[in-house]
Amino acid sequence: RLELRCERDGAGGAELRLDAHPTLTVSRAALLPPPGGPGDAAGQTLPVESRPFASYGSALHIALPQAPRAGQLLTLLIDYEAGEGPGVCWLSPEQTAGKQKPYMYTQGQAVLNRSFFPCFDTPSVKFTYSATVKVPEGFTAVMSATSWEKQKDNTFVFKMSQPIPSYLIALVVGDIVSADVGPRSRVWAEPCLIEAAKKEYDGVIEEFLVVGEKLFGPYVWGRYDILFMPPSFPFGGMENPCLTFVTPCLLAGDRSLVDVIIHEISHSWFGNLVTNATWGEFWLNEGFTMYAQRRISTEVYGLPYTCLEAATGRALLRQHMDATGEDHPLNKLRVVIEPGRCVNPDDTYNETPYEKGYCFVSYLAHLVGNQSKFDAFLQAYVNRFKFQSITADDTLGFFLEYFPELKEKGVDSIPGFEFDRWLNTPGWPPYLPDLSPGQQLMRPAEELAELWAADSLNMEAIEAVDIMGWRTYQLVYFLDQVLQKSPLPEGNVKRLSKMYPKISKAQNAELRLRWCQIVLKNNLEAEYSKVKDFLHSQGKQKYTLPLYRAMWGGSEATRALAMETFSATAPQLHVNVQNYVKKILGLAAAE
Repeated sequence: RLELRCERDGAGGAELRLDAHPTLTVSRAALLPPPGGPGDAAGQTLPVESRPFASYGSALHIALPQAPRAGQLLTLLIDYEAGEGPGVCWLSPEQTAGKQKPYMYTQGQAVLNRSFFPCFDTPSVKFTYSATVKVPEGFTAVMSATSWEKQKDNTFVFKMSQPIPSYLIALVVGDIVSADVGPRSRVWAEPCLIEAAKKEYDGVIEEFLVVGEKLFGPYVWGRYDILFMPPSFPFGGMENPCLTFVTPCLLAGDRSLVDVIIHEISHSWFGNLVTNATWGEFWLNEGFTMYAQRRISTEVYGLPYTCLEAATGRALLRQHMDATGEDHPLNKLRVVIEPGRCVNPDDTYNETPYEKGYCFVSYLAHLVGNQSKFDAFLQAYVNRFKFQSITADDTLGFFLEYFPELKEKGVDSIPGFEFDRWLNTPGWPPYLPDLSPGQQLMRPAEELAELWAADSLNMEAIEAVDIMGWRTYQLVYFLDQVLQKSPLPEGNVKRLSKMYPKISKAQNAELRLRWCQIVLKNNLEAEYSKVKDFLHSQGKQKYTLPLYRAMWGGSEATRALAMETFSATAPQLHVNVQNYVKKILGLAAAE
């Protein structure tokens, strides 16, 4: 049921157009009488037709009895059936952690929720919603909603009282349970994971929320719960309001990856509260969120560690731009997405909106030249645009209005750093924030990698370095250096493995990924089983594809390992990830 208000006279004629999908079948559309007014409760049946729109969806044309007037309220009822589309994921029991029961979840970002329900599937429109979900015995439903209530007959009722864009509506049904980890937070997971989830996250979420509120203003969503998805979930996290979805890879067993959740928490202000009006300006969501994440991280973990994490981000941006070519049109902050044409908004996902966007926000902070003044600006920005969808022009216009002295200086048109150039010219960011405070953590990692790459190992110098106190990103940085220097001289990797069980036997997914890459690059056959185990344990795209690329680019033995592992794990992977792997292994033309 859609409750609509006409914004202006004659805007759409006597027709309503909604986003939908060929997999969604509509059996009836009707106009309901005004609440409490006269008329048939079943409503007046309306002609409805589905027409082609784009590769990612169709348009639902609904004929209204007459053109609505400005301010008029319409209530529309649409009977439909959905479930086969790309936004609804059905997992067989073997794709879950418990392996006993099936599971379903929806993933709306960017333009997939039109296959879940007919709507205005654009981030420029925000609305509240409610839902009633009936599920079979032995299953629980959860949604991205501010309130949830279980009624009789295994029926769950949800309400989202704050306006959100369509892509943030999400539903999960599975064998899931919850445990409290803070005054306004609980973790949700399959029963076999709940203890690990509680142990890893007890008390930490509240600390991040409090710092976020101090920096960016009140947290408006009530609860902040985390749902640990089945291992086949292909993403790191999805910031559905009140209920962030995350990969179970974050359960490292030693709290070493909890800072990943800071990114999703930061979306509570940037993305969910202030939202990009179009997917062509996705950096407004992600660039600001990266900046916010690193502000919170600086408060909690200090500047050196945050700079080290940002350096890994910059390296990913460099890899991405080298792979695509700097002048690729997607390497702009403002990407042109032609409505109804071949460019799919989902294709705008890459490192550019995140890391180049972060550089632009950092450049704005650099222009202000005072961190607490810029923090105050961010708080004013959130307050000014909360619950709205905006463009980069709104953001930059507000920045210049907030700092009139900068506007007077013409900071938007400094040669080489023009705002227009940031937005519309592809390539490497014109300004890079100073990450040198991270050097105190990078230098020891670089020196240690040098020692391990030597022809004859200086064990005295190596043993003098104690890596037990190093946090995740320092170890990741060390392993990235070792990987760059690989293959190492004969026997070195074997000794490294023995010397640092903290690395070679790690449960932490970021460390496991890099260790597997090192094992493959150095043909350390004795540890090929670790590569297989890691790929059996999870299906996150960011970990799975690089390992298949490394195996396929290696020896006969690693190619055989790739084929054997894929044939065993394919059924537990997300269909998109299956297709990407098939493409790498030359098994099929990917879609």
